[in-house]
Amino acid sequence: MTAMATKAAHRPETGEAEFRRWTPQEVVDRQLLPYRSARIVREKCYRRELFCHRDGGRITFTADDLRRNNELGAQVPLSA
Repeated sequence: MTAMATKAAHRPETGEAEFRRWTPQEVVDRQLLPYRSARIVREKCYRRELFCHRDGGRITFTADDLRRNNELGAQVPLSA
């Protein structure tokens, strides 16, 4: 499997993934956010530092939530 195919397999933005919800553990396992443990992800959600859904008391992430969270860490070049 090539590196490009591996990256494409982990992207939550195509097809049925748009409607899927990921748990904090799945987000960490698939490296969709730059955190090492599900506990850290949950704590950030409780402190409202990450975009997430808390439907029924369970923390889940949609593809849109993951995109918005990844934009939070984006750095703008000085030349811009």
